[in-house]
Amino acid sequence: MPASVRVNERTWSILKEIADSAGETMQSVLEKAAESYRRQWILQKTNEAYNTLKNDESAWQEELAERRLWDSSLSDDLGGDEK
Repeated sequence: MPASVRVNERTWSILKEIADSAGETMQSVLEKAAESYRRQWILQKTNEAYNTLKNDESAWQEELAERRLWDSSLSDDLGGDEK
């Protein structure tokens, strides 16, 4: 669904410069920038969640115990042909 987005002059100039240099449309550059920002935001939120978890000693110990359980499943010899 097409939509219009207002950007300031500096942002427009940056998008235009990148689009011209890359041989892409400004829409494509903006789409890639939004996707890159989305991925960065997800990683930031994930890091914040892990920091919160680590600051709760009991919850962090539960996390580590669960990881140990999952690690033991890696040595169950299922699929054995991987090298």
